[in-house]
Amino acid sequence: MEERITELEIKLAYQEDLLQTLNQIVTDQQSQIKQLELTCKSLSEAVLNLASIAKGQSGLELPPHY
Repeated sequence: MEERITELEIKLAYQEDLLQTLNQIVTDQQSQIKQLELTCKSLSEAVLNLASIAKGQSGLELPPHY
């Protein structure tokens, strides 16, 4: 009986360690996701800005006969 309790305690200790490790991984990934969202938003704004600038530059348009 004592041996079974010891085995269960060992398994519990491993599971607690695994849970802590997985929690840290999830926390790190959430930080990475937030950073990627900010980067994506910034890039999207830059593309929209460049598109509006390109529309405003009439000197770069092809002549009508093309």
